[in-house]
Amino acid sequence: MFNWFGAVKNVVIGRARNLSDASLFHKTSLVALLAWVGLGADGLSSSCYGPEAAFVALHNHTFLSLFVAAASVLTIVVICASYSQIIELFPTGGGGYLVASKLLSPTAGVVSGCALIGDYVLTIAISVASGTDALFSLFPENWLHYKTAFAVGGIIFLTVLNLRGVKESVLLWLPVFFLFLGTFIFAIFYGVISHVGDLPGIAQGLRADVHSDYSEVGLWGMLILILRAYSLGAGTYTGIEAVSNGLSVLREPRVQTGKRTMVYMGASLSFVVGGLLLTYLLYHVAPVEGKTLNAVLLEQMTSAWPGWLGKTFVMAALVSSAALLLIAAQTGFLGGPRVLANMAVDRWMPTRFATLSDRLVTQNGVLLMGLAALVVTVLVAVMSTQAAVAVLVVLYSINVFITFSLSQLGMVRHWWAERARTPKWKRKIFVNGFGLLLTSGILVSLCFVKFFEGGWITLIVTGLLVWASFGVKRHYARTQVRLQRLNELVSVATLKEADNTPVPVIPCDPGGRTAVFLVNGFNGLGLHTLLAVMRMFPKVYQNFIFVQVGILDAGNFKGAAEVDNLRDHSQREVERYVAYMKRHGFYAESKIALGTDIVDEAANACDAIAQRFPQAQFFAGQLVFQDDSLVTRLLHNHTVFELQRRLYRHGWPMLILPIQV
Repeated sequence: MFNWFGAVKNVVIGRARNLSDASLFHKTSLVALLAWVGLGADGLSSSCYGPEAAFVALHNHTFLSLFVAAASVLTIVVICASYSQIIELFPTGGGGYLVASKLLSPTAGVVSGCALIGDYVLTIAISVASGTDALFSLFPENWLHYKTAFAVGGIIFLTVLNLRGVKESVLLWLPVFFLFLGTFIFAIFYGVISHVGDLPGIAQGLRADVHSDYSEVGLWGMLILILRAYSLGAGTYTGIEAVSNGLSVLREPRVQTGKRTMVYMGASLSFVVGGLLLTYLLYHVAPVEGKTLNAVLLEQMTSAWPGWLGKTFVMAALVSSAALLLIAAQTGFLGGPRVLANMAVDRWMPTRFATLSDRLVTQNGVLLMGLAALVVTVLVAVMSTQAAVAVLVVLYSINVFITFSLSQLGMVRHWWAERARTPKWKRKIFVNGFGLLLTSGILVSLCFVKFFEGGWITLIVTGLLVWASFGVKRHYARTQVRLQRLNELVSVATLKEADNTPVPVIPCDPGGRTAVFLVNGFNGLGLHTLLAVMRMFPKVYQNFIFVQVGILDAGNFKGAAEVDNLRDHSQREVERYVAYMKRHGFYAESKIALGTDIVDEAANACDAIAQRFPQAQFFAGQLVFQDDSLVTRLLHNHTVFELQRRLYRHGWPMLILPIQV
């Protein structure tokens, strides 16, 4: 029977990856150039609104924007340098969550991880909303009522694109990314060179602004004015952390690739941000209702060009800006699922977020990020106010700098603790210490200035997510304690393994009654299931076969060596069952499979066994909780029931034994 669902899935999302392909990791990883596009688009896109926010905040004191430009470039360089050190220390990735967990405490790691999850959801929502606004500003006014539908469609498109794979989702954006970069680099060079004679006037204007501001409000007043503009332009620095969070998708050697990506990101962002603030001054740009400062700048810059050329250049720059804002959402789809997966591996989030699809994508994380961004986008559309978007920007920025500050604090603590064993520790601690000073200063400023304009919402939303994470952790910890009772059988079986009595050779009878067990390691659940079958059906089965599927997830899909380790571990575990049954005088053998979908792999293995052993009966154990609820069903998989349905369709009998905990 033709599988229509599978056929559509292969067209829309793509065919399953071949795990036996020796070049699999090479094909799915990103070189520095592609990582710059996929992970750096969020940072570079912030130049579409970060410099403008800082410039506008200065009001009539525009020449002070040179101080803001210098501070912004310095901040970008320091954050990039400090995150390069994080990449060196954590070469397998993990970003702010792993840094805070390992170097501060698990609690700090959860706070950092939850802040990052919120940040990435808002990255998607704000980027798509901003890009939609920018695109529709080029269309007739009667098209505006299609904006929400376009934004929703954009998020759905990005979600499906990311389900196909990391590299596939990045390659599509290469032309747009470099069109934006090329047009703005050219505009900055052209603006500065064509106004090089005005640079002395800029210096005079800066001296005049400093003198007048000092006379009016004093030194502290002037500093507060600069710091306020600097803080309100904090969106400029968002997205820099994405490289360390997404290190696992980079091409080997990952550390060198990650550091090279940081250089590309820092250099491009610094140049565009600093260059835009300077050209705003050179062209005396002022806000115009319904237009961004970049649009005003480009129109003034090209006003003397031939009409067709000026319009084409402005259109290319603005369309690429709008598209880049949409592409910036890509960072949320790359970083968010990775953070969810890392937290799931540590049992702070449901373990299903660590699983991979057959395209080797953290599918559940991608779907959750897309769904959450859709909800936020629709809520903003319903509220339909600039205030709503402003609140989201505040939430976004505060969450980013919570993670920044915790990461820098953890690195400072690490270098101080390792100072006796680390050469050049003073330089390293200075970089992260300076980064801590800058990021924590921005965080405090944002919370203070924007607390009653949405800052308090950040504390509530992030706090609720942290509370939920601790609830998930407590549940898994209680479950582990209960499972320890089941594992008492393991110690008994291990004692028998230590017996040096030769294992008898038992002949195989393919026509005999065969019991096939689906196991997941040599543990209490598997042994209880085995003993229960032997107790219920004494002397019925002559053959015992044990099947184990090694699941590739975000915790072990980090290289070809890890796949080999998983295969070896699965083989060792299942062979212990074989040895156990042979010592009891039965024929036994094992079968393992590796994959991302346990049901598919187990069903294929069972089909092969059933063809060889016609009288096979399949068994599996299922944990049953006395306090079963929607939460327990969410936190634990029930794949054996899906496997049972699959085998029933093929005509093979399967019995599920409840194991109560």
